[in-house]
Amino acid sequence: MDTAYRFGQPAWYKCLWGIVASLLIPATTGFSQKLDFTVATEGQKVYMATCNNCHKAEAGVGAPGYFVLAQMPPRAILAALETGKMREQAKELTNDQRKAVAQWLASKTLKENPIPQEAYGQFSLPEGKSALVYHSGWGGNLEGTGYRSAQQAGISPTTVGNLKLKWSFAFPDVSQVRSKPAIVGDWLIIGTHFGEVYSIHKKTGKIGWRFLAKAAVRGAISVVQSNDGIRAFFADNNTNAYAIDVKTGNLLWESKAGKHPQSGNTGSVAVYDNMVYVPLTSNEVVSVLDPTYPCCSSSGEIVALDARSGKEVWRHRVITEEAKVAGKKKNGSPFYGPSGAIVWSSPTVDTKRGLLYFGTGENYTSPATTTSDAIQALNLKTGKLAWSFQSTKDDTWNLACPGNPNCPEKVGPDFDFGMAPILTKQPSGKDILVVGQKAGIVYGLSPDNGKVIWQTRIGRGGALGGIHWGMATDGKYVYAANADNKYGINPKVDSLIKPEPGLFALDIATGKIVWKTAAPSCDGKKGCIEANSAAPTVIPGLVFAGTLDGHIRAYSTTDGKILWDYDTVKAYQSVNGIEGKGGSIDGSAPVVADGMLFVNSGYGLFGELPGNVLLAFEIEK
Repeated sequence: MDTAYRFGQPAWYKCLWGIVASLLIPATTGFSQKLDFTVATEGQKVYMATCNNCHKAEAGVGAPGYFVLAQMPPRAILAALETGKMREQAKELTNDQRKAVAQWLASKTLKENPIPQEAYGQFSLPEGKSALVYHSGWGGNLEGTGYRSAQQAGISPTTVGNLKLKWSFAFPDVSQVRSKPAIVGDWLIIGTHFGEVYSIHKKTGKIGWRFLAKAAVRGAISVVQSNDGIRAFFADNNTNAYAIDVKTGNLLWESKAGKHPQSGNTGSVAVYDNMVYVPLTSNEVVSVLDPTYPCCSSSGEIVALDARSGKEVWRHRVITEEAKVAGKKKNGSPFYGPSGAIVWSSPTVDTKRGLLYFGTGENYTSPATTTSDAIQALNLKTGKLAWSFQSTKDDTWNLACPGNPNCPEKVGPDFDFGMAPILTKQPSGKDILVVGQKAGIVYGLSPDNGKVIWQTRIGRGGALGGIHWGMATDGKYVYAANADNKYGINPKVDSLIKPEPGLFALDIATGKIVWKTAAPSCDGKKGCIEANSAAPTVIPGLVFAGTLDGHIRAYSTTDGKILWDYDTVKAYQSVNGIEGKGGSIDGSAPVVADGMLFVNSGYGLFGELPGNVLLAFEIEK
């Protein structure tokens, strides 16, 4: 890991190594079996010929070394070679060669599905019930509000203290859990970093069926019920979009959304009126760690697919022009641009105006564009740009910064809009679009034209926050999780602005801060980070929000007082027979339904605490 400092990176930069591990699909648990000698010999031979030049400790190209890779289970390594960050480098290898490399590195044999058969049950849905979809997509609704009514939630401020852990489900071989489940009848539908999509019974934790996608499924599952049945839609990190039959888990169609070889998907798809909207990011942000990589040529995109067939309807490039030679790197090689302005998060649907809203990230290279660090609105049917609001200009940044030849000359602050926009109404009845930025600023925008109604700074911001993953609203207040993660604080940001990690409530009409509750102290706990980074969920009277210290907490919507607190950082005897461990809570919001609370625990990136469990809590009567 010493190579992380060869280009003069500051100390906090080592935590951004986590993004490399993310695309390599890291893990903490595994299984030991005797490795075949022939397989081991072939794996070592291929690794030394193909991989070692970049991954040996003295290479100095920013790639994790052999001893880091050797800590990963074989499934994680194989996934990286087949569909992850290393897919381009491994494209000339045969399937057997990739498997041999993975097994030799990990010193373990591959096992496709380590979950025991007794963890499976019988999937069934009640007949004749008109509405079975109880939760779908990133924010639980098309508007992305993260709000559940009292009837939907079945939890209140007077009963929240009775929440008790009912079961834990452990995902094998992973160190982070970030896909957000949909709820259909009595079943959760959730994805994993190895491309598995499970139906899990919400009361028992038993598996109904298992579907295997081609790459990591990181976003939420969106479910639509119609006369044709119940369909689940999602995308994987290799930009394959899927429609599956919820009743059987069988594939209905599969469609490749990305065209650029480094295209990826981390956000959730949105589904409306027989259209599936797929957000695309780019893995070039990591590929640039290799100074010989031709940086950079990708653009963020939104791709609209026909929900019945998967066929492309329209495609919107955030950067309209194709990249071309735009200068020279320090090593004399050409820089390409413009590039970047990626779409990390999920789009939001406005049925009234016929618009789709989404946020964009930084440019990877110069020249900077007016579409980076922006909120854009597209026509739902045509993909035509209706308006674009840019909050931060000239933000050119990638993971090679600073010092690596692929770092642009003018280094920006990395102030993405990484969260899904929220469409809601002010108390006056007027519509407002509320968005939070990693700069630590929350904006209230007009959904008609993107003009600023109000803006409020709630923190200092940085590469890993202020508003990192999202917010929620009940129509009165907007509840913003502010990370201000100490490892992601940008020294370029005004040092007079104090970091304030925690949960904030802002008046939806004015943007005025009503209350704020600081992230509780870690009290010196090793590996603990005091920050609210994960998106929250709100129900009448309560906000549920997880923190990087691994706690899930319920806050009063009135004053921010913590009314319930559960520390998830512990070992679990899971219902599916896999060793479970809790960790940091980051990424997607918890899901609330029918007196139950479902929480992901574990986020082994950016110096956070790894884990691999989905936890189900229930009101104890």
